Amino acid sequence: MIVVNDVVGAPAEPLLRTTETFEQYYQRDYRKLLGLAFVLTGAQGPAEDLCQEALTEAHRKWATIGGYEKPGAWVRRVMVNKSSSRRRKLRAEAKALLRLGTRADVQVEPTERSLEVWEAVRKLPERQSQAIALHYWDDLPRSDIAEILGCSDETVKTHLKRGRAALAQHLEAFNASDESPEENTSS
Repeated sequence: MIVVNDVVGAPAEPLLRTTETFEQYYQRDYRKLLGLAFVLTGAQGPAEDLCQEALTEAHRKWATIGGYEKPGAWVRRVMVNKSSSRRRKLRAEAKALLRLGTRADVQVEPTERSLEVWEAVRKLPERQSQAIALHYWDDLPRSDIAEILGCSDETVKTHLKRGRAALAQHLEAFNASDESPEENTSS
């Protein structure tokens, strides 16, 4: 016979949850995650990339995530977010391709100077570099860049302004170091 007082008055023992290692989780859930990624992307290659990105995030944070009651839910949330980002990027790329499709098909040959400029762009802080590349290379308006970068139009405007200023300084310094001192021709 169970006495109600004994059950109700019994001290609650904390549930000790044994956390699995990341490798155990990976072995258990990878196929399901890959299937979800395929459903989200519709293609094997992008699905594998999406799954790998989500699992990489999980591995980096496994000390925390491994203790969650449902670590798979966290991984799936990351996967869904990355899938949304990927779709936004693809839409922006498709819009850019449509705009480019209306232009004459011209083969672009990089000049030495353009290679120097793009090298300088890559040396900018990441968001400035991305904004400059999207604006000048892809010819995207600020609103599209804001959507791609996940920030406001004003933030893109700031990135572009700061990026241009940094490029101007860098390229002026580069030009100054390129110029040879003029020889004195007067005798």
